[in-house]
This record gives sequence, C-alpha cells and structure tokens, in this order.
Amino acid sequence: MSNLITQRTIGLAAARQALAGAVAKATENGVPSCIAVVDSAGHLITYDRMDGAGLLSAQIAQDKAYTVTAFGVPTHEWWNNIREDPTLLHGVIKTDRLIIFGGGVPILADGEIVGAIGVSGGSPEQDRSVAEAGVKALNLEGELHG
Repeated sequence: MSNLITQRTIGLAAARQALAGAVAKATENGVPSCIAVVDSAGHLITYDRMDGAGLLSAQIAQDKAYTVTAFGVPTHEWWNNIREDPTLLHGVIKTDRLIIFGGGVPILADGEIVGAIGVSGGSPEQDRSVAEAGVKALNLEGELHG
C-alpha cells in the first residue's frame, strides 16, 4: 500500500477548449457571462469575463466551479439536498464559496471529477446550459464527459 495517491485533472488545453464552448453558448444565448474552469482540486485554470458581464458574476462563477470540486455535486443539486433540513439550510450561509444554485457542473473522466466549469451572468438555468455546453465542447467521448 502506497502513502501517495494519484489524482487526474484537466490541463490548460482542455480548460481553454471548454471555456471556448461555454463562451460560444453564452454568445448564442445573448447573455454576457463570467466563465471559470478549475482543475480537480478547485484551482482556477482559465477564466473569461465577457463584455457586459456583471462584476459580481466574476467571483460567483469561480465559486460555482469550486463548489463542484469541493463537494462533488453540481450546484443545481444543492437546493433539493438542503431545503428540508433547517440546520443545513441555515448553516450554508456560513460556508465560504458554497453556491447552491445552477451554473456549476463537473467535468468527468470515467466517473471521476477532473475539473469543473462555473458560469454566472444569466438565470441559473441559462448558466447551467452554458456550463454544460463547455463540457460538451471537450468532445473527448469515452475520456471526458460531464
């Protein structure tokens, strides 16, 4: 048994490809957005703030991506997981960087989170669709999928 572990993560080229796909979808939707791509540990790899995107959206996009890697759950799934539990519901406001609405999705390789995309600029549903378009833009079937 080894004392070391190996963790897979996406690299810069894949992150840029995902970012480009997300920007294309946001442009198609007419929603200026901030888009962040992080590695498997939640560290920012690449980021864009589209012309006209809100300044506060910058940190929200990064926090959405971070939330996914920190907890292994897409941000749109959080509300259903906590809404019936008052302790959790009130406790999340004390958790820095935790975002509980849509726009953060994982980048998966064989079921393992190797990165995430966070988007902020539109509605939670719009942000989620932009993030999912970024994952699809990787177009590495069998290796990466989200």
